[in-house]
Amino acid sequence: MLTFFQYPKCGTCRKAKKFLNDQGISYEERHIVEKPPTVEELREFITISDLPIQKFFNTSGQVYRKLDLSKRLPNMTDEEKLELLASDGMLVKRPILTDGKSVTVGFKEEEWKEKWT
Repeated sequence: MLTFFQYPKCGTCRKAKKFLNDQGISYEERHIVEKPPTVEELREFITISDLPIQKFFNTSGQVYRKLDLSKRLPNMTDEEKLELLASDGMLVKRPILTDGKSVTVGFKEEEWKEKWT
């Protein structure tokens, strides 16, 4: 079963959800703000995606800018970054889609077609 981490007010998440529904793909929704990914889940996503931790930050979000993370992140350990991401779902790039073996971060239709259909 796929888990779809999303924020209902996010336009990109709505596009991704429409894509999943149009393709007839079953998934379990998880509100990324009400129930953000845990440190353990994030660590797993990073491992299976082979993406750097920076790719999991919502760099265009208000919270990211308010916390001035573009300047702070370079001086933080990966563990501190994971704790920060897990503390606030608005810091996490969305949507995230995973089946436990693969993961995609953000929505690029061609990438999702290739990976999930």
